[in-house]
Amino acid sequence: MSRTRTILFFSLLLCVTMLNAQQDDTGTATAKPRDMWEVGIHGGGLIVTGDIDPKPGYAGGIHIRKATDYLFSVRLDLLAGKAKGENKSANVDRSFDATWFSGTGFGVVSLNAFRSSQSVKKLNVYAMVGGGLNTFECTFCNEEIIDSARFCPDTSITHALAPHAALGAGMAFRINSRINIALEYQVATLFGRRADVIDGSELEAGVRTPFRDLLHYGSLRLNFNLGNPSKQSEPLYWKNPFEVALQDVAKNQKRTEEAIKDSDSDGVIDAVDQEPDSPSNAPVDTRGRTLDSDKDGIADYRDKEPFYPPRAGERVNADGVVVNPIAPQGGGVSEDRVKELINEALENYRTAGPGASNVTEWFLPMIHFGTDSYSIKYSDYGTLASIGRMFKSNPNLKLVVTGHTDQTGSEEHNDFLSYQRAKGVIDHLVATYGIGRGRLVLQWKGRGDALVPSSSSYMNRRVEFRAATAEDVEMDPPKATQKTGGF
Repeated sequence: MSRTRTILFFSLLLCVTMLNAQQDDTGTATAKPRDMWEVGIHGGGLIVTGDIDPKPGYAGGIHIRKATDYLFSVRLDLLAGKAKGENKSANVDRSFDATWFSGTGFGVVSLNAFRSSQSVKKLNVYAMVGGGLNTFECTFCNEEIIDSARFCPDTSITHALAPHAALGAGMAFRINSRINIALEYQVATLFGRRADVIDGSELEAGVRTPFRDLLHYGSLRLNFNLGNPSKQSEPLYWKNPFEVALQDVAKNQKRTEEAIKDSDSDGVIDAVDQEPDSPSNAPVDTRGRTLDSDKDGIADYRDKEPFYPPRAGERVNADGVVVNPIAPQGGGVSEDRVKELINEALENYRTAGPGASNVTEWFLPMIHFGTDSYSIKYSDYGTLASIGRMFKSNPNLKLVVTGHTDQTGSEEHNDFLSYQRAKGVIDHLVATYGIGRGRLVLQWKGRGDALVPSSSSYMNRRVEFRAATAEDVEMDPPKATQKTGGF
């Protein structure tokens, strides 16, 4: 018992010495975040390879382990067990029965510390090296030549505390945040003369045999993490050292997804969408609001007459059609009344003050273009047709057509591209609907006035319409049109 107490004392002293590298809260080497201690129990097979053929033995013990960082940890093992061996033939009788006690301090390195994309690893592969103190008692028989009249007397030797070195490797499998199991293998060797007498056999007194005895221990381990989970994480060798970076990447990805999210798929991102639940495929303005061009209370996507505002006193049905038309006696709407409506609309436009509802608001629809393109899409022909009809209904109406681009590419090329987009729309209206070229004022903005800042969003690749004022004049083509030869 005294030997066992001595082993425990020196082993604990060795462990405390190594764990001093893990400073407390006032030091500078404390692992971050604070993590738990691991305590384990283990059992398995113990054999000694030497001069005598080994027979299966057994051993067991406990250990305590603490991480110093994500890669390294220290561990104290206490081990007790029995090992056996025997060589017998007609004239040879060699056998031993050894009892082993030891305490070993290990430095452990996690071999897969940086090979996990998960916050917590499921498998921890590790290697370790260390040393400690041991004592063993060996009862042996070492008779090479025996005749029928002799027998082999048992001889017992006891070796007090002595140092040893050990190597090991293993793999642990995480069950949950508190429990893991491990398979492990260790090899230990002694120093000095006793390195060859664990099995009790020497070539002759004081002379070692050609190779030293080695102690082998394979074990199954059940390990528990001890600590307060609200204040401490799992041991750091289970954690991913890049966990903080992974969390930042996930947060940034989430922010990006939220920044470009378009819940109602109307082409306007939620960040600037003032009507984030507009119906699918409904025409919207640059702020995502459902268009009502004639201000009759019926959105354009449901209005069968989206560009004909009702007169004072008239009402519209759910389809935007006037149900109580006010007409001159005799029924119908006369040509004079049509002209009157047009003149009233134009007069309202000329006299309306800031913020007043006028004809400018009828042309909130815009035409969008592909990347590096000024070709009009077939899907926009309907919008242009509505604008063409408005021109025919309002012979005094004059529009400003403004081209825009996204934020990619050179400034010179974007100026050219925005000019060509506005010009293409004007040419289409003139050629298709016979609108006088003097009623269309061409302007271009390049990549200025972006709806979506610093972006290649198609919302920026557009042509906008608005009613012209006396101050609006046509802009000269950009210099790029002369360099590219009409690209």
